[in-house]
Amino acid sequence: MVMAQTRQQDWFSEVDLYLFGEGTHYRIYEQLGAHLTERDGKSGVYFAVWAPNAQNVSLVGDFNNWQAEHTNMKRNMMGIWEIFMPGMKEGEKYKYAVKNHHGYNCFKTDPHGFEQEIRPATASIVRDISYTWGDRTWLTQRKENHSYEKPISVYEVHLGSWMHENIENPPENGVIVPVPDKQGARFLTYRELADRLIPYVKDMGYTHIELMPITEHPFDGSWGYQVVGFFAPTSRYGSPQDFMYFIDRAHQEGIGVLIDWVPGHFPKDEHGLARFDGTHLYEYSDWRKGEHLEWGTLVFNYERNEVRNFLIASALFWLEKYHIDGIRVDAVASMLYLDYEREVWVRNQYGGRENIEGIDFIRQLNNAIKENYPGVLTIAEESTTWENVSQPTKYGGLGFDYKWNMGWMNDTLKYFLAHPHDRPNFHNKLTFSMWYAFTEHFMLSLSHDEVVHGKGHLWQKMPGDEWQQMANMRLLFGYMFAHPGKKTLFMGMELGQRREWKYFLDLDWWLLEWQPHRQLQQLVKDLHILYRSQPALYTDDFTHDGFQWIDCHDAGRSMLTFMRRDKNTHEVLVVVCNFKPDVYYHYWLGVNEAGTYEEIMNTDDLKYGGSGVVNQKVKTKDWNHCPWPYALEITVPPLSMTMFKKVK
Repeated sequence: MVMAQTRQQDWFSEVDLYLFGEGTHYRIYEQLGAHLTERDGKSGVYFAVWAPNAQNVSLVGDFNNWQAEHTNMKRNMMGIWEIFMPGMKEGEKYKYAVKNHHGYNCFKTDPHGFEQEIRPATASIVRDISYTWGDRTWLTQRKENHSYEKPISVYEVHLGSWMHENIENPPENGVIVPVPDKQGARFLTYRELADRLIPYVKDMGYTHIELMPITEHPFDGSWGYQVVGFFAPTSRYGSPQDFMYFIDRAHQEGIGVLIDWVPGHFPKDEHGLARFDGTHLYEYSDWRKGEHLEWGTLVFNYERNEVRNFLIASALFWLEKYHIDGIRVDAVASMLYLDYEREVWVRNQYGGRENIEGIDFIRQLNNAIKENYPGVLTIAEESTTWENVSQPTKYGGLGFDYKWNMGWMNDTLKYFLAHPHDRPNFHNKLTFSMWYAFTEHFMLSLSHDEVVHGKGHLWQKMPGDEWQQMANMRLLFGYMFAHPGKKTLFMGMELGQRREWKYFLDLDWWLLEWQPHRQLQQLVKDLHILYRSQPALYTDDFTHDGFQWIDCHDAGRSMLTFMRRDKNTHEVLVVVCNFKPDVYYHYWLGVNEAGTYEEIMNTDDLKYGGSGVVNQKVKTKDWNHCPWPYALEITVPPLSMTMFKKVK
């Protein structure tokens, strides 16, 4: 066993207490919680918990038969309760018996605990989280890899339903062998997922894996978004070191790891943060601010320095101890607005609806990450028109690196829901995104939120017969990869999943027994190859210089044509999107430069299950049709995205 630290002096110095009270002790997790250490020549565990309004706090566990007030802790001036337990070892289960002013003891999980029991058990576990890493090269190059001028494509994953143990054959060369799923099968462990998920993601061409919250949570059906363990990876899939191994393996394979992180709310479970010391310690005391009635959760009190310290320390903990490459902050809008999904709410001091302390917390969070971990990404799931979400705080922004483009997602899916004959009436759903595409650093996202709660999976949203449904899927992905912005796709979309995602079932890997689904998966793989090999698709995602319409007004034929331009070489790719199942012959496509152009992607290719309407190399013709001096005479395939590149 490796001792986390050795301390002979007071566990908390005056500086520690000052910084904690100020809300800037970002490594407070090294003192609060349970720590293997030595004191006065004896090995054991030091426990510390913040509960300033408790009448008494005692440590309980197997060592004292879970009897409250048998092992009382000592309170310091900051309301932190401490005790050193000589002889206690790693693996010991424990809780805090927190006695309120009514004399009632409530058994609480350690807010800073590094591990918890597998649900439904809720005790914290003493754990050494040391690990020998092998990802130095990745960490050294990470800042460069995360430049705005680099390709970023994220595979969003729920570890509990990507695949269970019911795989009959091991993967070969990253290819998953499809088998029928079994409800209730054993979860794959972090180490098993490292052997199966990481090769799959690498083979498909994604640059990052985004994990739906792996912070410990009591209820599987919350998907991880109602957290009780902000410093503990869920034990459903293994130990902290097992999770570190997963991340280490990903980095060694050139894959970044992002996690969803949830600082907007927390559940009311008695063993968690709710009324932790008998008072509203972590949450606002006024229910109009402190509770999300629709979600059944409580809201963090961002006015309180110690609460902001707790949350920011949690975020930095994952970056420091687990080498996480970025966080996607969930439900940012709920932290920005006091009236978010509320009928009754409290105005701020200026009479407005903005949550001023929530905004300050977000800026403090992003500043702390940028200062301490340059190169780590922060991504906002922000569903409103709040300005400058992804601009630096020094310019009045919130400080995120990226914002999910929820507008693009909503408009695009509404468009695809329409029957092709009706699509001319919805043409503005496609073109509107370019009015605001460069106001933020956007990430295009087709996430888990679009395939649950009765919405159906992507395949179910597509109109027409089965061939047209698949053609629409291919077109959607092709359009997404051609559109400015980084990319995120939820697991299973690449398979053409035919039913809503369920958190307790595997993905429908058996669909790969059908050729159309294998062909769709191959298209997604080839789109990644195209995306990563063509700088015009990623070097200039966030300025007008990287994009130019050729024709955005052809609503009658439901067509869009545009160019993407490489920031460094100014090389151009020409994109044609046909959203109708019609073939257009002798279509003149305007271009700036004369020469020969080659079709480098066609989602209607036979190898993807298309109709096989393709173009060979095409030479330009003089057109002098303002503003295009030249044109390509092409055949436009049905329900397709085609892309051309000048070769000479």
